[in-house]
Amino acid sequence: MAGERLTEERATQLAQEAVDRAGGARMIYRSPRMAFSAHSRRVYDVDGVPVEVRWGEISSPAIVSAGGYVFEILDWGIDLLVRPPKPRPAQDPPH
Repeated sequence: MAGERLTEERATQLAQEAVDRAGGARMIYRSPRMAFSAHSRRVYDVDGVPVEVRWGEISSPAIVSAGGYVFEILDWGIDLLVRPPKPRPAQDPPH
């Protein structure tokens, strides 16, 4: 799976699985960490893909990221914030 580009649907599944492993969206959303906490992030291996969960702080939302997709963790679940950039087509080198 390394180097393989994830679809949005697959990234959503992986992100949801990591959130569930971390205790669920409500638990993460309702348990913000102290600013600069050493335990404010955790990386889960979900089907061979690293998925990072970051607990929120006072000024930042809780997020989960998988394969370049970033989701906000809310009380009821996750919501897509950012998609990875689309690859650009190869260009001919200048002559």
